[in-house]
Amino acid sequence: MDHLGGNLEPTTICHVMALPFPGRGHINPMMNLCRSLASKRPDILITFVVTEEWLGLIGSEPKPDNISFGTIPNVLTSERARAGKFPAFFQEVLTKMEAPVERLLGQLKPPVSTIVADTYLMWAFEMANRNNIPVASLWTMSVPVYSVFQHFDLLVQNGHFPIELKERGEELVEYIPGISSTRVVDLPTCVYGHGRDILHRGFEAIASVSKAQFLLFCSVYELESQAIDALKASISLPIYHIGPTIPYFKLEQEEIVTGPGETTNYFRWLDMQPRGSVLYVSQGSTHSAPSAQLDEIAAGLRDSGVRYLWVARAEASLFKEGRGDMGLVVPWCDQLRVLCHPSLGGFWSHCGWGSTSEAAFAGIPLLTFPLYWDQAPNSKVIVDDWKIGWRVKSGLDVDKLIKRDEIAGLVKRFMDSESDEVKEMRRRAREISEICRRAIRKGGSSDTSIDAFIDDILQHHKN
Repeated sequence: MDHLGGNLEPTTICHVMALPFPGRGHINPMMNLCRSLASKRPDILITFVVTEEWLGLIGSEPKPDNISFGTIPNVLTSERARAGKFPAFFQEVLTKMEAPVERLLGQLKPPVSTIVADTYLMWAFEMANRNNIPVASLWTMSVPVYSVFQHFDLLVQNGHFPIELKERGEELVEYIPGISSTRVVDLPTCVYGHGRDILHRGFEAIASVSKAQFLLFCSVYELESQAIDALKASISLPIYHIGPTIPYFKLEQEEIVTGPGETTNYFRWLDMQPRGSVLYVSQGSTHSAPSAQLDEIAAGLRDSGVRYLWVARAEASLFKEGRGDMGLVVPWCDQLRVLCHPSLGGFWSHCGWGSTSEAAFAGIPLLTFPLYWDQAPNSKVIVDDWKIGWRVKSGLDVDKLIKRDEIAGLVKRFMDSESDEVKEMRRRAREISEICRRAIRKGGSSDTSIDAFIDDILQHHKN
């Protein structure tokens, strides 16, 4: 398979193999990093490795000419069938991908000179070392979550693992380097509940970083500086902060990307709404709330009288009935472009790191409704550290059903643009947005860090 294009000499080409974990929250930041690398240096060739199924999902999206796809067979459970089966899916990723990826690695021309692999693809670092190829580990979650795994022994030493959440969830964790005081309930859910069955995968992933030559964080330095500095002091690898790894380059394009079978009617609807009046609702692409909770959210939104745009994917048809005149329900949307629309005033989010980063960039406050793994600490950062959001759930019963009347009241208060509290939260969100935008401008912290990473991999390539 020959991925060489144009008049570039093979000897001058730095060929990067990008290996994302096969999930939307991992593929998106990896592709956005690759776009940054490709746009900065046309002499870097990138092969982005996905299954044939994922190629069908993302293959038609526009990309720079020096990025091409390398495919492996569909050795994993289909995206459509893996909901609710994440531990088994993770096991497939760890056992079935390595052999076809290594075969592809041997076929690529010119030879691959650097691999960028998702931190959770532990086998990729062994493979790179076997083939004497420098490898970078891309951590697609927040830096504080990395720090929790890095310093998990401190949780054990201080009696915070294992722990009974309902008895001790309000206790404070104040001893993890670089992380502000955190309640136990705001740690990753795998510490005390959902995801405990794959907690060991987090440890294995962090351990695999020792086999890498570079560590990349999808974070903005100014927003996570204490955690980044603490890790720089304890990790010998070079660390690069390259966030937000979101598709902000799309905002400069005139055309609006549409999803499968989609039109952009929702933008016409947004154009007709008053400034700052619409609540955008999305619960993410993998882990969803129970159907009883979704029913309460739908009823609460309707009863609040607030305008809302809800991306409900598979459940979309369930909520189109009875939504009233104020709501629009769609199966897909161009999320970052929606968040940057003038009519947007808030975002009800599961708090995946990608959505959190997009909201921060857009300057939109959040109603946080975390469900799984890193979403709980992201909610804490949004509400307590950045002060640009409110929690939907406030107690220690993380599985408690939040009723429609509570949701309606909360949404109404959150979207009240005349409230002093809401005005201050929106002002703070605009400040966070400016920090993100400064970071990616020429000479900004993330722009400089990406340049440093490029210089380092090119230096390795020359040597």
